Amino acid sequence: MKARLAASVALALGIALAGTGCSMITYQATTEQYDASDGVSADLGELDLRNILVISEDGESGNLLMTVVNNGADDVELSVQYAGGGTTEIIPIDAGSLVVFGTGDAETEEQVEPTLLTGIDTIPGALMPIYFQYGGEPGVEVQVPVLDGGLPEYAAYVP
Repeated sequence: MKARLAASVALALGIALAGTGCSMITYQATTEQYDASDGVSADLGELDLRNILVISEDGESGNLLMTVVNNGADDVELSVQYAGGGTTEIIPIDAGSLVVFGTGDAETEEQVEPTLLTGIDTIPGALMPIYFQYGGEPGVEVQVPVLDGGLPEYAAYVP
């Protein structure tokens, strides 16, 4: 009788382990951080740059869309350099603020007018290198997707 009980317990444990044990050794995809939208993200010191993308119809001028969160206690001037290092935009970011660039319509967050980049020389569908830097922080170059107004959600942001 004891042997049957022990065999039943062993069989139940074997079934439970076989049914759930693979999660102990299998790669967990939910632990990976990723950009869930069309844009890309970057961290730069106290700044979180989120969902960065450029909307352009002709590949010559584009609207820079992104959200910047300043987690620091100081105001900063974010330098945005593009087009082979030839063009730089300086954007002030207040301490502790969240700023949405490129949309031009205010809701709950502080938002600014479209940020027009000229001379981008990048066709829609390609990646455009943009270099972000502020203060003494080492900068970061991000390969930013350039999209056109073909999707309805981006049509209003074409320059």
